Order: sequence, then structure tokens, then C-alpha cells
Amino acid sequence: MADGLRKGLTSYGDAGFSLFLRKAFIKAMGYSDDALDRPIVGITNTHSDYNPCHGNSPQIIEAVKRGVMLAGALPMVFPTISIGESFAHPTSMYLRNLMAMDTEEMIKAQPMDAVVAIGGCDKTLPAQIMAALSVDLPTVVIPVGPMVVGHHKGEVLGACTDCRRMWGKFRAGEIDQQEIDDVNARLAPSVGTCMVMGTASTMACITEAMGLSLPMSATIPAPHAERFRSAEASGKVAATLAKNKGPKPSEFLTPGSFRNAQVVLQAIGGSTNGLIHLTAMANRTPNRIDLAAFDELGRDVPVLVDLKPSGDHYMEHFHHAGGVPKLMAQLGDLIDLDAKSVTGETLREIVAKAEDVPGQDVIRSKDNPIKREGGLAILHGNLAPRSAVIKHSAASPKLMQHTGRAVVFESVEDMTNRVDDPDLDVTADDVLVLRNAGPKGAPGMPEAGYLPIPMKLARAGVKDMVRISDARMSGTAFGTIVLHITPESAVGGPLALVKNGDMIRLDVAKRSIDLLIDEAEFAKRQAALPPATTPDWAKRGYAHLFHTTILQADDGCDFDFMTEKGKG
Repeated sequence: MADGLRKGLTSYGDAGFSLFLRKAFIKAMGYSDDALDRPIVGITNTHSDYNPCHGNSPQIIEAVKRGVMLAGALPMVFPTISIGESFAHPTSMYLRNLMAMDTEEMIKAQPMDAVVAIGGCDKTLPAQIMAALSVDLPTVVIPVGPMVVGHHKGEVLGACTDCRRMWGKFRAGEIDQQEIDDVNARLAPSVGTCMVMGTASTMACITEAMGLSLPMSATIPAPHAERFRSAEASGKVAATLAKNKGPKPSEFLTPGSFRNAQVVLQAIGGSTNGLIHLTAMANRTPNRIDLAAFDELGRDVPVLVDLKPSGDHYMEHFHHAGGVPKLMAQLGDLIDLDAKSVTGETLREIVAKAEDVPGQDVIRSKDNPIKREGGLAILHGNLAPRSAVIKHSAASPKLMQHTGRAVVFESVEDMTNRVDDPDLDVTADDVLVLRNAGPKGAPGMPEAGYLPIPMKLARAGVKDMVRISDARMSGTAFGTIVLHITPESAVGGPLALVKNGDMIRLDVAKRSIDLLIDEAEFAKRQAALPPATTPDWAKRGYAHLFHTTILQADDGCDFDFMTEKGKG
């Protein structure tokens, strides 16, 4: 099998000429024959001025190149799409699959014997891993790392859990414009991803637990020198993979690897987004995520990491307490320690070297957990026949069993326009309902599921309410919020049937979410639903591709033709 510069020759009808031309043009960059005869490690470049999460990518790339060359291979950097969470319209999730396709095609189109994927901001790591699993080329993943913490009036701040908390205080009139401006300047004191257990941190931890990245790589703060030493070491590993032609992801990612990812997702109180992304990643392989099994796992796996929004600490504290290796050591037999890492080590070997930090209280033991059950629960009921999810580790215990009156918003725009209306008929005991915010309906399933507390209630001291939607929410968010209701309302899911004043019952212990109307009324409303049509925004280009092929949340929101077997 061809490798190095001879791999994947451009089709000119003459292989010898194709190689001759390739070498002639790349020599214009100043490469020698010695360099061009070595195995090639492709390095993704996801740097962008619109993506502060990836602000350290140029330094990481230089460190990876150094590691690759020290190990005797040739590094070749190539650009891909970069998605910055707060800059992507309408939502970064809308572009995740496009980034996955771009990354997959660029890996396949260009000669490389191994690839280093550098990502971090919420949707970038899953997009890159989806691509890598589809191509099945030897791959090392490098998270860009979390930013360091901020400070305000003697209080530690973390983006973006404290973004939401402080914004809530501002909405409630507890702090003024000057203070919220001060907070705005202090929430993100360095480049890197959010320093709480949001989606970026969740995906970095899952990636490390699966063995796709080097030990400790999930938690090293973005500006720290250790981050760049880890990148150099990752480059060396990638060079070794390129020389040895493996192992490929398919050769060491077992069902146990995917189960380990689910265990860690529960134990860290991870983002609800993490479940969608892990499902999409698994669907690129013969493995699948069984939501019922995931929920059962959550009953057995406690939350052990004391990190916001489920706890009190931040990612740099998690790192200094021993990181993911120490967490897996504490999880013990809940982890398949025979699963392997891209380094060739088993998790058993990695866990054996986990640092023991006396006095640390960030990573708890199983007999002293933050929560007795894992962070996420899967709900079913007549409102969510296929599934819904709640991050109950970051919810209000008093609302875990709750029946309330529905206050319905037809869309994100409708919610924005009416939620703060002083005449809105709403009380703290009601259930806020947002629909048409799913994969097709919004589009892109935005992080609008964190419905704001109506201002008149917020100013009366209300901190939490039951909120339900077919949308997502940021992993940094908190509250009693039911998300990913499937099927979504835009495709005729039961959420489309809810009317203002209907009673809705949530019972997390029973894993249920139900609309309390009789079957005859349910059927009557369902029969009256208008047929789905293609909206104007989806009539051309990528929007059309997205709308016509996007799968539901329980299938990972991938395109139907991008899963392991493609479209039937």
C-alpha cells in the first residue's frame, strides 16, 4: 500500500507523472528529497480570528510539528473549518456536520499516514472525531485546553456558568450596568475553552477516556507550558503511528471504549450535548449508544467531579487534582481498564500512574460522591416517545417531581419577544415550553433550551423553573431543564400538541415527562397538525442539505448519509 507522498495520487491517468508533478510543486516550498521521503503527519489547523477558544492553536501546531520532526516524520499543516460557539449563526451545531465533512474529505484528499486533530470549542472535537472514525486513519486528538479562571470582587468566575449566573443577576436587578460590564471583561481572562464542565470540557474528557488523546490532555489549561509539551508528545506519537501504519481507531476503540466514555460523561456531570456528540461518533462505527443502557449506567455511576455547573470548582483545579486518569482510578471497576489508548498503553497502565494529590477535594471517591447518580437521565413519556434528557445533577431537587401549567412559546423568536412581557400569564409553578427549536425546526437545534426566567419572576426572586423544549442547552448551564425532546415538534412530535394551560408532569425518579390530556384529545390534536413543508430558508445550498438529511437528537443529529453504512 502506498504511503507518504505517494499516497492518494491526483488522477492524471499516469501515476508516475502524478508523483513527478506533486514533488515538483511541493519543492516550491523548499522541501528536500529527504523530507519528502518520510512518513507524513497531517495536522489540522482550526485557528480563526473568530474563535478565541482556539487562540493557542498556532503554538500547539508548532509544538506538534516539533514532536513529529523529532520522531523522524514530516509534518504537514492543513486548514479546515473553525467553529467558534458564540460567533456561529444560527448555532454552531448547524455547522458541526459541515466541519466533519470538510475534515473527512481533506484527510482523504491529501497524502498523510497519520493525522493530528486539534480542536476544542464545543462542536469542533466531535466533528473532527466523527471524521477520523469515518476515514479510520491513525489519529491523535489534541484538545486546545480550558482557559484559566477569572476573578471579580474576590470571587472566582468561570465562563460560561458564571456568565449565565451573573446575567441572571443583572436581569433580576441585583447588579447594575457598570458591574455587569466589569464582569464581562473578567469572565474570559485567557484563550481556551470554557473552564467549567461545559460541552468543550466534556468532549475533551470523553476523548481522553476513549484513548484518542494523551493522558491529562483534557484538562491542561490552554496557556500553560504543559499544554505545548503535551502537544509535542502528541506529535511524536503521531509520527510513530505514521511509521507503523497504526493502530487505526477501529483497531483499539472497542465497545468498552465507548462504554468508558459514557461512564466518564456521567461521572463528570457532563454536558447534555456530550450525549448527542457521542451518539454521532458511535454511529460512524459499528458501535451504538443505547439510551436505555446509558440511563441505567447513570443510576450506577455517581458524579465524582466537583466542578461547575454541578459543583464548585473549575477545570484547572480538576487538572491539578490528577485529571481524567485520577477520575478513572476512582471509578475503579466501572471502567474497562483493558481498553487501549492511542499511545499503545492500556487504561490500566495509565490509571496506575495517576497522580495522588493529598488534600484535593475536586475528584471524590465513590463513597463520597457529589451526587449518588450520574449527571444525566433519559426521560420518556407521551411528550417524548423516543427520548428526552435532563441534567439532573445541575437541577433543583424540589422540582424533580413537578406538575405545572404549560406556558408555550412557538419559537425562539416568540420566546425572545414575550418572555419578559409584564402581562405574560406565568407563575413560578408553571412549566415553560419552547417548541420548533429542534434540528429541523430552528434550524440546528440551538442552545435555547435554557429558557430565561421571565423578568417579573426573576425580580421576585425566582431562580429556577421547569423548562422543556426540543432544543439543546450549553453544558455550562444549570436548572431543571428537559431537553432534546424527540421527535421534535417541527416533524410532528407531541411537543407540537401542547396548548397554554395544559398540565405537564415531570417525574425524574420515574424517568417520565407527560402531557396530562386524555388519549382522545391527544389523537384529535395530532390529526389536526398541518403537514410538514420545506421552509424558505431550506430551499438551497447547505441549508437544503441540512434540512432534508438531518437526523433527530437520539440519533446524534448527523446527516442520514454520513453514518457508518451511509444512506440505504
